[in-house]
Formats: sequence, structure tokens, C-alpha cells
Amino acid sequence: MDFRMDLVMHYLPLFMRGMLYTVGVSAASILIGSVLGLGIGFGKMLRSRLLRLPFDAYINIFRGTPLYVQILIVHFGIVPVFYGSTNALVSGVVALSLNSAAYSAEIFRAGVQSIDGGQREAALSLGMTGRQAMRFVVLPQAVKRMVPAFGNEFIVLVKDSSLLAVIAMPEIMYWGNTMKGQYYRIWEPYLTAAVLYFILTYLLNKLLQQVERRL
Repeated sequence: MDFRMDLVMHYLPLFMRGMLYTVGVSAASILIGSVLGLGIGFGKMLRSRLLRLPFDAYINIFRGTPLYVQILIVHFGIVPVFYGSTNALVSGVVALSLNSAAYSAEIFRAGVQSIDGGQREAALSLGMTGRQAMRFVVLPQAVKRMVPAFGNEFIVLVKDSSLLAVIAMPEIMYWGNTMKGQYYRIWEPYLTAAVLYFILTYLLNKLLQQVERRL
């Protein structure tokens, strides 16, 4: 295999810029998705089946359709309506956030429901309101159990951000495709992209292990 390192070095600054986009978009998406997911997760735990229906539908739709299709719908259909024109950065954050919210909602729901019901009952018997019991008793314990799942979700989101290359988001994979198109070579652009994604996910995994140990 004739691997030309000089081509990699020529494109390396662009790959580094793409890595910053990848990290930034993924971090923003997991943050926004977590906030949305918290509300959706609590909505799915409502006792009324009728009130629970839209939250169930949201989760099923976003978990049951490909992220690739969601990105295209958001970029060409939804963002132009509110933004006036297509914008890869806005579309990328919106699409990944909406997708992440569906998975985050299930993580929140599973984490909260994993706490024994006696904990909440004990808090209520001490005079706490339902909201106080959730905030001070249930959620602090549930969060510790959610950390590994959220860590996995963040890592998956970093890798899934490579799909944003289809809407010309200048992240890692975009520059890999650009390099391939310019030099008509396969190994250099895609192996470089693979190594950068591996570095990101490896560092994230180590960071999350430290967080788990502290908790």
C-alpha cells in the first residue's frame, strides 16, 4: 500500500479544524438533547396514557428512523422555514439534539425508575413535596446510574456527527471526503479520519471512567 504521509500533513490543519467542529457540535447537541430529554423523560412517566402519548410518539419516531434521514429533513425542510435559508451548523446541532433527546429521555426514565419507590415515599412521609422528593432524593441517586449511559450516548453522538458531512458541515469526515475528491485516494483521508475519531472516543472514554470513579 502506497501511503503518502505528505498528503495527510497538507490536510492536517483542516482535519484539526474539523475535529473542533466535531467536538463543539457534539457537546452542544448532548447538552441541548439532555435538557430536552429530561422533559420528555418525565412526560413519558405521566400516569395518563393520553398525556403520555406525544412523548411516546416522539421517542418512537426519532429512535425508529435513521439519523441520516433526520439530518436531511432538518437541513432542507425545517431549518429554512425558521432560519430563512439552509445552514449546516444550525442544522447539525438541531438534528443531533433532537435525536439525542429521544435517547436521553429513555436514559432519564430508566434512571429515575431504577430508584426504589420507598425512597420517594420516605421523603414524602418526612414532609417533602413530590417535587422536593424528586429533586433532593431520587434524582441525585439516579444521576449516578445515568452517567455510564450518558457517556455512551456522547461517544455515539461524536461518531454519528460524521453523517453531517452530507450537508457540508466542515467536520472531520467532510475534510476526508474533500481530500479524497481532490487526490482520488482512499487510504490517506479515511484512515486519518478514523484515527481522529478513535482519539476523540478514547479520550472521552477515559474521562468518563474518571467521572464514574469520583461518583
